[in-house]
Amino acid sequence: MLATDPTPGQLAVSVIVPARNEEACLGACLQSLLSQRGLTFEIKVVDDHSTDRTREIASSFSSELVRVIDAPPLPAGWTGKNNAVSAGAAAARGEWLLFTDADTIHLPGSLARAVDEAKRRGAALLSYSPEQIVVSFTERAVMPVIFAELARQYPPDKVRDQKSGIVAANGQYILVRRTSYDAVGGHATVASEILEDVALARLFRDAGFRVHFPYGGDAVRTRMYRNWIQLREGWTKNLALLFPRPNRLAFQSLLLWSSAWASLTLVTSGLLSNHPLRLGFVAVWLLLYRRIRISDFSTVNNLIAIAFGLPIFAYLLLRSKAAHKQGQVSWKGRVYPVRLRSKRGSGSCGVASKMPVIKSEELRADN
Repeated sequence: MLATDPTPGQLAVSVIVPARNEEACLGACLQSLLSQRGLTFEIKVVDDHSTDRTREIASSFSSELVRVIDAPPLPAGWTGKNNAVSAGAAAARGEWLLFTDADTIHLPGSLARAVDEAKRRGAALLSYSPEQIVVSFTERAVMPVIFAELARQYPPDKVRDQKSGIVAANGQYILVRRTSYDAVGGHATVASEILEDVALARLFRDAGFRVHFPYGGDAVRTRMYRNWIQLREGWTKNLALLFPRPNRLAFQSLLLWSSAWASLTLVTSGLLSNHPLRLGFVAVWLLLYRRIRISDFSTVNNLIAIAFGLPIFAYLLLRSKAAHKQGQVSWKGRVYPVRLRSKRGSGSCGVASKMPVIKSEELRADN
């Protein structure tokens, strides 16, 4: 059934798209959503006080297909995204709610597939880890490193284990059953969380609802950041929450990078021609490649990451730690207070225990 077919009381899905200054990507996102078939749905675009053409672009689509609503003034203690998606949920009529970011592209049939998968899995919350698209040099250099380290820090098999202390979700694509969402209090319960996706998933699991978080690259894809400024600000906001020892990991990354370049210099200098140590230095690059490739980006991207991405990652880690130590992070023109908790543990309710696995070992990325 088409998006134009919904009958009151029988609407399957309400798609909620929070949008703050998303003129570069919103049109493509909405077009991909409108191409969905196989179930009834509505689309709510929540304009979060944009200052660019976001509202104009959203309003250019038929009002019968896409409804644009305004996010209310930001309450004290709330993040902008939580405020926007809560407004969208309040206006939604669907049995299921899909919270998806404006920078996503939804492949044909993915919405019906997601609902079907959630029902088959008995999941009240299903979150897809999208295919990550990287274009600029900085994206290609640093994204494979970050995703590889996330895969090492938070193994996907533990995330999939409903009894483990590790729960995860990706805010770029979260599908929830409406009754379960209301039962846990929705985004209002995690209003101040920077990692609201993981906090929401933990709420669901703690309430006894099943959470399912598979790789969804064949359903949805995204380009997280479109320039260096966005990338720096976004990972500064998140990295210190994702990794419990950012200083140590930064030092390790710089050491690995220095070892790789030192090995390459020695191997290519001719000083070790036919020397057994030559193979040892070659092995350094092979081991680093194996470490990076678990993120499943392309071979070219993996090599760029080894050559240039590790020091950028170290810089972002240290910048994130410094920002959190100072007690605030910024995102899209807003400043949020943060608390970085040093202790981790499956029984803790602190931020550090709410670690998302943003990728799966099956993740794919474009060159």
